[in-house]
Amino acid sequence: MANALAREQSPYLLQHAENPVHWRPWGEDAFQRARKEDKPVFLSVGYATCHWCHVMAHESFEDEEVAKLLNEHYVSVKVDREERPDVDSIYMTVCQALTGHGGWPLSVFMTPDKKPFYAGTYFPKNSRMGMPGFMDILSHIANLWESHRDRVLQVSDQVTQAVQPKAKLHKAPLSPDMLEKGYRQLESAFDPKWGGFGKAPKFPSPHHLTFLLRYHKRNPRSRALEMVETTLENMRRGGIFDHVGLGFSRYSVDEKWLVPHFEKMLYDQAMLAMAYTEAFQLTGKEFFARVAREIFQYVLRDMRSPGGGFYSAEDADSEGEEGKFYVWSAEEVKSVLGEESGNLFCRFYDITGPGNFEGKNIPHVTRSVQAFAQSAGLDAQELEKTLEEGRRELFQVREQRIHPLKDDKVLTSWNGLMIAALAKGYQALQEPAYLEAASAAAGFVLESLRREDGRLLRRYRNGQTAHDGYLDDYAFFIWGLLELYECAFHTPYLKEALSLQNKMGELFRDEKDGGFFFTPQGGEEHIVRDKDIYDGAVPSGNSVAALNLIRLARMTGDPRREEEADETLETFSGMVSDYPMAYTQYLNALDFAMGPAKEIVVVGTEKNPSLGEEMIRAIQRTFLPNRVLLRRNGDDEALSAVAPYTAALKPLQDAPTVYICENFACQSPVNDLEALRSALT
Repeated sequence: MANALAREQSPYLLQHAENPVHWRPWGEDAFQRARKEDKPVFLSVGYATCHWCHVMAHESFEDEEVAKLLNEHYVSVKVDREERPDVDSIYMTVCQALTGHGGWPLSVFMTPDKKPFYAGTYFPKNSRMGMPGFMDILSHIANLWESHRDRVLQVSDQVTQAVQPKAKLHKAPLSPDMLEKGYRQLESAFDPKWGGFGKAPKFPSPHHLTFLLRYHKRNPRSRALEMVETTLENMRRGGIFDHVGLGFSRYSVDEKWLVPHFEKMLYDQAMLAMAYTEAFQLTGKEFFARVAREIFQYVLRDMRSPGGGFYSAEDADSEGEEGKFYVWSAEEVKSVLGEESGNLFCRFYDITGPGNFEGKNIPHVTRSVQAFAQSAGLDAQELEKTLEEGRRELFQVREQRIHPLKDDKVLTSWNGLMIAALAKGYQALQEPAYLEAASAAAGFVLESLRREDGRLLRRYRNGQTAHDGYLDDYAFFIWGLLELYECAFHTPYLKEALSLQNKMGELFRDEKDGGFFFTPQGGEEHIVRDKDIYDGAVPSGNSVAALNLIRLARMTGDPRREEEADETLETFSGMVSDYPMAYTQYLNALDFAMGPAKEIVVVGTEKNPSLGEEMIRAIQRTFLPNRVLLRRNGDDEALSAVAPYTAALKPLQDAPTVYICENFACQSPVNDLEALRSALT
């Protein structure tokens, strides 16, 4: 018999719809039932591609013995963290406060008033290896609820009080010292051999890398660029990159980037594509452009919905085993490619008889194509061609395997990141398919994930939408629209960004203390309403909002946006100054605010339009992270309405002309390509 989750659309919730546990989705109905039946609430939070969520589900939630205890003594609630990041954030904070760590599955026990009193992550069914068993926990808490209710309620009040936000965040001066401190902390944590930061497990952390690229621009004698290149090169060579199907896995369990946690997340593809694209813009190295193209190839092939939006993730597990879909034996490779080509492929990708992962092999690269070709007496170009042909053949064979689950919900926030990444990719690589895909995704969000009153929604799946948008839905999608405008120069994208920024201010801004709350005004009442600034697996909404506001201010000439950006940066300045390495997207915004920054307007003409296009391409290909770019053709009343100062900009000598302002001072306009290139340096 299916439980109440059968009526949901979340792939994660649907995975549990036939559990013997009487699961309910998060909502007032569940808490009313808990109050009526005088039971505590057991909250389980996870997501569809979470390996340990699967393990706990098989061990406990599919087990009749566990279900009997849960159904008798608790009201059980399931939450998809990707659909309800508000719920996840609050109770993950609780878990970290109570245990010192967090992760998924997240397991929380709370009163019918949503006040938590016990939390953890994965629990085995029965106690083992020093870990408490879920059965024992359920029995013990049920007994406490019946026999020592006052004690439980006292603890729930104390925990709830402990996670309330501080009355007012302290502030620190906004200065280059914060950028310098962030750089020094990253340098201290950097692994010079394998790249990345800290010890295993290693996460890509792309906003660390985009910050370091900006720091290098300020301080070219620093190690910042070396740190970025070492990390990007080693990640691409390691097993964290899918050498057969392309795209990156979530993280590496070892320091060498060899053994990944095999799930693939849309946000990782987006953020990594941005890092590789910017590295190409800065260095001109084709290697980085190639990796960006590979990421986009994977996303456009496997993660794009028929409507143009992008799916959320692909699981690590298939047929009940993590990584089974992705690994190979040497015999398998040779049977597909033949003895000669198969041997060559195995040698290059270090695929051996004993294997490097549970008797199988995760393909990875130990030497460059040039070094391998030289040692094997082969032509490098011919070798590359042979390896690519082999990859394609193996991919076709792998496609016949049982695939991991694809989480096919479309999230506004993550689509915003992918739109931004594709738009950046188009600017650097001039591939029309990227602009087309970014435009289609933006159109999908505006058409399918926006209410009639202009508010964004969080999730779309199977024609159904759910949940009012959160801060990151607005901030990330506005980011995507701004990048998209700077590709297509379609003024409605800029107008939509401004409209959504206004709506975001109405719904999320803390008028008293600054910054933006994660949940909207008038939304569901939680035990806490807080503001997030930590730049973790994805950047925080506040960090992205600050940068959006700066860009909107420079694009429109509206000083109020600049003031709002400064206020947002100042609100979190004290927290960031304590440990800036944890806030590198915020540092990207601060870097832009500190300047130097450029405002560039290209004024086109009917005469010699090809020169105007060449000028735009020259600007787009150049690594100018702290610039805004607008294009004006003729009268362009639509652009004048949102950026009035552009109305006064006219072409010189009836030729395409570029106006560049830097640090609040405007340079002489240029209408010569070489003069423009000189002005951009």
